[in-house]
Amino acid sequence: MAVSQPRSDGAELRRFVVMGVSGCGKSSVGSAIAARIGGIYVDGDDLHPPANVARMSAGIPLTDADRWPWLDKVGQCLALANETALIGCSALKRIYRNRIREVAGAPVCFIHLAGTRETILRRLEARREHFMPSALLDSQFAALEPPGADERAITVDIDQPLDAVVAAIIAALEEDQS
Repeated sequence: MAVSQPRSDGAELRRFVVMGVSGCGKSSVGSAIAARIGGIYVDGDDLHPPANVARMSAGIPLTDADRWPWLDKVGQCLALANETALIGCSALKRIYRNRIREVAGAPVCFIHLAGTRETILRRLEARREHFMPSALLDSQFAALEPPGADERAITVDIDQPLDAVVAAIIAALEEDQS
């Protein structure tokens, strides 16, 4: 699962997408991992065009046609990164992950934050000031295709404290590099 490549200055450049349904903790986990391994975290929500945000705010699930330009931006952000980069992006379907990989033009590791509907619903209902309503959670779970064994991916159960989730991911990354 090696997902690094050397930069011109000899430093290691790695690309990750922290993925999962809304409310699984992509921003919290992605920021914590970036701080631990030395890199940047980009919230993929910030890459959505205003029309997508308006649709989701209105409780309307995005279509594949809505997602393609956004997924391209996620891949472009990874492609342009000149340091280790993590981006939070639902990446619910394999075809979405394939699109991100293709646009990034380099190996990408997906970190899947997996949890039960009940755990994530509790988190969504406690969350303030986010455009994604909890009413869309079922459509996200219906669309979710967990990464396959043939994909570069780490899956972590989020029904544990943030520190434990981060530690599990760091351990998996270190194991991969040994």
